[in-house]
Amino acid sequence: MRAVDIIIKKRDRGELSQEEINFFVQGFTQGEISDYQVSAWAMAVLLNGMSDRETTDLTMAMVHSGEMLDLSGVVPIAVDKHSTGGVGDKTTLVVEPVVASCGLAVGKMSGRGLGFSGGTLDKMESIPGFRTNLTREEFLAQLKSLGLVLTGQTSDLAPADGKLYALRDVTGTVQSIPLIASSVMSKKIAAGAQAIVLDVKVGLGAFMQTLSEARHLARLMVAIGSLSGRQVVALLSDMNQPLGNAIGNALEVTEAVNTLHGKGPDDFTEHCLTVASQMLVLGKKAEGIESARLMAESALASGQAWQAFRDLVIAQGGDVNYVDHLELLPTAPLIETAAAPLAGHICAINAREIGETAVELGAGRARKTDLIDHAVGIVVHRKVGDFVPAGEALFTIYANRQDRLESAKTRILAAYQWSDVACPPLPLFYDVIK
Repeated sequence: MRAVDIIIKKRDRGELSQEEINFFVQGFTQGEISDYQVSAWAMAVLLNGMSDRETTDLTMAMVHSGEMLDLSGVVPIAVDKHSTGGVGDKTTLVVEPVVASCGLAVGKMSGRGLGFSGGTLDKMESIPGFRTNLTREEFLAQLKSLGLVLTGQTSDLAPADGKLYALRDVTGTVQSIPLIASSVMSKKIAAGAQAIVLDVKVGLGAFMQTLSEARHLARLMVAIGSLSGRQVVALLSDMNQPLGNAIGNALEVTEAVNTLHGKGPDDFTEHCLTVASQMLVLGKKAEGIESARLMAESALASGQAWQAFRDLVIAQGGDVNYVDHLELLPTAPLIETAAAPLAGHICAINAREIGETAVELGAGRARKTDLIDHAVGIVVHRKVGDFVPAGEALFTIYANRQDRLESAKTRILAAYQWSDVACPPLPLFYDVIK
């Protein structure tokens, strides 16, 4: 078997066998197949696609390229959630404590932000001391004792995916739906979760900008889950405007903590309760969505979810004073609130522009080597569908340099679209794929 024959077969729209895929992934992982050959193959996949069976075989080949966690001896069932990335998406910080406080174990390995989409680990590192590099043994021990873990992915899990993503990032093949699906699912399966809720973002601030693309990706990931013996549900959620109000690491931690105290933005709170309810049903803690919703609401109202979050911070070495007293979190030296330039109805807020502006302020990375400023970011005060009088607070910028603040103000104002007539609010969710 030769790598070039596999590349030619996919170039000519052939369907690769499981043996061919295993050979190719194994050879790439071991350094026997060159980067330029894998890049050619990835472009062929982008252009010609893969069947569900091929994508599942690719996923499992990447799973078996490294270590695979078995959580069955640690907890009866472990659930996980994954978001395909969005602007202001700090959902994990609320959803996982809610679910864990309902008695369902959540073991999550998260990533860092790259580009306009923020990373969960970066947000949690706003809390001094919080460790995101737990060992395999620490991960399993904390899952067993606390029922809640939030850490970075170890290099031993699905190493083929890490190598392949690095090539996709520089060869224009990131957008391939089979490669996205296999990347996400290989990491989730390797991490040992038996049940997975996927939050697939749709819109200007997401990788999937149309509903048809997002539905295709969601159905493919659900199919991979089914074919690999996992329970998977995918939610299609809106990302045409930021989720919640805060964009930026410490700002998003503040918003998540406020939400755990029952004082979060309505859209973000509703989003978290919906995702948590799906996880509770999938993990067999609730018989249906209605009873799951009541459990999740009770966990928030009683303070149990907040206590679970505190326990998580303490267990992973974070200074809990910073979440008990949010004013201790990093604060930007320059803070300015921009007023609405006119009276009108907000009919659009370009989420991608907001996310990219946050990156320019220093809240995210344009390159993997960039450093994060946890203090900077943006808080939007009004959302699509709102009527805003002229001069009312529209958004607040948290910056570390005056020139960046001025540039951000201009860019964010241009991201708003106004109307003289009422505009409907955006939906939070479009569909559920099972």
